[in-house]
Amino acid sequence: MDKRIFGIETEFGCMTDAERIRGTSEGVAARVRDYVFDVLELGLRDIHYRDWGEPPGNGGFLFNGGRLYIDMGHLEYATPECGTLFDLIAYDKAIEHVINGILTDTGLPTAFFKNNIDHFTGATFGCHENFQISRDVPFYRVVIPTLMPFFVTRQIYAGAGRVGAYDEMIEFGDFQDELGEQQYYQISQRADHIVTEIYEWIQFSRAIINTRDEPLSDYTKYRRLHLLVGDSNMSEYATALKVGTTALLLSAIETFHEMHGEKLPLPGFELADPVYAIRHISRDNTFTWRVELKSGKTISAVDLQREYLNFVQALITERDEETEWVLAAWESILDELEDDWLNVIDRVDWAAKKWLLEAFIDEEKLDWEDSWIKSQDLEYHNIHTESGLYYALQEQGQMQRVVTDEHIQHAVDNAPQDTRAKVRSFLMRTLTQNRMPCIVDWHQIYAGHTEYFEMKEPFDTNITKAQRWMKRLRKRPART
Repeated sequence: MDKRIFGIETEFGCMTDAERIRGTSEGVAARVRDYVFDVLELGLRDIHYRDWGEPPGNGGFLFNGGRLYIDMGHLEYATPECGTLFDLIAYDKAIEHVINGILTDTGLPTAFFKNNIDHFTGATFGCHENFQISRDVPFYRVVIPTLMPFFVTRQIYAGAGRVGAYDEMIEFGDFQDELGEQQYYQISQRADHIVTEIYEWIQFSRAIINTRDEPLSDYTKYRRLHLLVGDSNMSEYATALKVGTTALLLSAIETFHEMHGEKLPLPGFELADPVYAIRHISRDNTFTWRVELKSGKTISAVDLQREYLNFVQALITERDEETEWVLAAWESILDELEDDWLNVIDRVDWAAKKWLLEAFIDEEKLDWEDSWIKSQDLEYHNIHTESGLYYALQEQGQMQRVVTDEHIQHAVDNAPQDTRAKVRSFLMRTLTQNRMPCIVDWHQIYAGHTEYFEMKEPFDTNITKAQRWMKRLRKRPART
């Protein structure tokens, strides 16, 4: 893969046994957070207020370079900045390992779920992807128009699947009438909750592409592409394919811009209505997934994804092992989806879940409306390796993996060695050993009264520079 950092933020759902534990699910999530920082000592709590009124102690950075906190009552984890695809998968899974260990240690009668919907309240939980991109490429004129059809159709291999539907767009009456009959199973959990194409503030409108410009790095060189559109994947393979295809497409767009300036890389594939299309694809149980283009023509999601694959293959000429893996997996998954969705149940979450639920329905003589099927839908996302349905499939060797348990275990305590997360982790540990309070952020660390260490370059792993800063810091006289 070209040098690019990426990361994933995951909000976890939580359910408690009310008869065996006192308190709310929000309280249990806070107890798990506290265990991470106070008992396991895997990181440093915030000692300051953060954005949106987040108070001190609400969360903090971990020594593996990531971040754990409570957001709107949910436990949320952000991986460290990763520079390789399979590292990202290991760090994404690391927090599941930590939470499972805490539940075992404490005996809390609680389950945590890595999903995006609540069948009973209609609430949705996020899985946000972050990609460093070049500021040189015009964001609104080139990046957004090129990415929009890709994100709408990416769900055919990146969707997590769900039972039923949720009409968040009820104001569009005709829209809902047309799609209302196809609700028993969808390939995406987030599709029903996307209400617009682009928007800046994620708290007020879920968009396919978020336009907030917060690079958390050198503002003159980089943007941070922050996505709300993706599902939370249990499958390591699906997560790697979702992130890998996106990263390669961004590299191809940047290369094309260097060669051709502001010329649009893939003209003629703009969708007539991206918000309508994302729901249509998710609800289309014929799996033909045809969408209308602005030109009035139609194209299948598989063929549109192939256009992106061909574009990337033509532009990305220098290929390492991860790049070759992504390109081969991308091509294979499209071919197999076009033939029969049953071909991909060992890699794609929505297909694995649909296959599993259909087996339950046949065996128990149920239908899709049965409440037990919805509970089994949720159990697929239970992160506990002893009770989650996904992990039952993995244990039986029915799900393909891309990382090892040893890689995941290593990611619990150690930061990536090829991004600035390495420096952040070093400084956090050193400041802690020297009993020096600090304020930690993605691109800065403050210690003392006015001193701070800046990390503008995501791939700067210069520990020597950090050591010199620490040496100067120790020589500063204490203020009284």
